[in-house]
Amino acid sequence: MSAAAPSALATASPVQGIRILIVEDEPFIAFDLMMAIEDAGAIAVGPAATVAEAIDFLHTERPDAAIADVHLPDGTIAAFLDALPAGIPVVVHTGVGLPGDVRARHPDVPVYFKPTEPCILLAKLGEKLGER
Repeated sequence: MSAAAPSALATASPVQGIRILIVEDEPFIAFDLMMAIEDAGAIAVGPAATVAEAIDFLHTERPDAAIADVHLPDGTIAAFLDALPAGIPVVVHTGVGLPGDVRARHPDVPVYFKPTEPCILLAKLGEKLGER
């Protein structure tokens, strides 16, 4: 007799079924994040390549979470973080870290330096979603 397969619930990703906005202006990084999000059973929204696009996605697509780069063609993600509705977790994925003024306004935003594996970013989002 063979062992029973694990149930779908036991193997479900903590981000399965949620909508994750990608805020990233580098196409290859955005594509990598999109693939990882879809592989985890979540829904990739975007990518937004500018702060303005990211804020627009907040209003039109209503994501459940976000992964964001810091420096975009139209500025830093400060305005995006300011516009992010309460309760929507975000993980910053950057090559340079958060500028001091942005860190002061958003001290609890987790920051991961590139290259960080997308599975680590998704695990952190899952953890933050579990805290809601």
